[in-house]
Amino acid sequence: MYLSHLSLTDYRSYAQLELPLEPGPTVLVGSNGVGKTNIAEAVGYLAFQDSHRVSQDSALVRFGAHQARVRGRIHRGDRAVSVELEVNPGKSNRAVINRGSPQRAREALGLLRCVIFAPEDLHLVTGDPSGRRRFLDELMVQLRPALGGARSDYDRVLRQRNALLKNARQSRSWTEEHEYTLAVWDEHLSRAGARLLNGRLHVLQLLAEPLTQAYRALTDGSKDAGYTYESTVPEAAGRHSSVPDEQQLYEALLRQLTEGRKAERDRGLTLSGPHRDELILELGPAPAKGFASHGETWSLALALKLASYQVMVQDDPDPDARPVLILDDVFAELDSQRRSRLASLVDGAEQLLVTAAVAEDIPQELAGNRIGVRLTEDGSLVTLADPAHDAERAAPEERPDDGEAPQ
Repeated sequence: MYLSHLSLTDYRSYAQLELPLEPGPTVLVGSNGVGKTNIAEAVGYLAFQDSHRVSQDSALVRFGAHQARVRGRIHRGDRAVSVELEVNPGKSNRAVINRGSPQRAREALGLLRCVIFAPEDLHLVTGDPSGRRRFLDELMVQLRPALGGARSDYDRVLRQRNALLKNARQSRSWTEEHEYTLAVWDEHLSRAGARLLNGRLHVLQLLAEPLTQAYRALTDGSKDAGYTYESTVPEAAGRHSSVPDEQQLYEALLRQLTEGRKAERDRGLTLSGPHRDELILELGPAPAKGFASHGETWSLALALKLASYQVMVQDDPDPDARPVLILDDVFAELDSQRRSRLASLVDGAEQLLVTAAVAEDIPQELAGNRIGVRLTEDGSLVTLADPAHDAERAAPEERPDDGEAPQ
């Protein structure tokens, strides 16, 4: 699987971008602030309909515009499909597939499979539980796009249930109508939550061995990487050699909600469900968060993404289905030995996109198409034939860091 063309309109720093791409490795080289990460993010957005950098779509729209568009031409074997996503902050996003009629954005999920690793992914190890839950859910949806509906359904019901609990707490009264309505939301939340939990636990079961192997391959192998899933639903907690079915999880979650009703009424908040769960990442016998060194943290976060890539490859062994792999500003953080190890691990990707500020950071094993880039004042991308172009021409004047690209 690969992208042959990426087009952006009013996306981040780009008023307009037309970027042809090829299978194999492509390295985007340019100074910080030219928008290399924006390109990586946009490819990921085609796959996830979500940004790995921000939680709100409004940050993706160029300043002064009301809408952004991300278009891609996706190839799988001898088949090709064009996808356009309309990013509409405050409104429903829309998708156009093969120039058809606009439809719900979720209809385009699964057309592009992608794994992206960026410096922000260090938060998978050091950050809040929400980032690890999000990682599991994104991989789950890529493997089974239909489960994107379960995640959005759960979030919607959770908001409604929390609103009911909060309003009842503020009014300091609890009526029979409240009780009846809460029972209805309990049913819906338990059904959607069971699907979500079942999907997450299947993902964790698939990740276990590839995570161990990827971490060993990146390091000296003195520690094993693993995990423990902590859940408010006891049946979902632990390390699963087998996964409870949806009915078991539904009954368990419904039981937790019923037993915890008084505490939830007192606090005005839903206290049980997959939104409260935590994935504890481990190195050897200790949790990685708080105990791992910076190098171990970086390697573990990278191993998680490489493991997710392997899970997707194993899920669909067709070579034409291999996901696009993106490494955003990764090699600058690695020593030469780990650069070579990483290069050998990603060698099988049908399409590999790499960003770097300095061409010398990229190992020779990934020699391929290299594009030097710079951004003009009107928000258009200039590709340079020579990535080693002199810094004065290649670098824009006093641009912010790539992680905070101009809108």
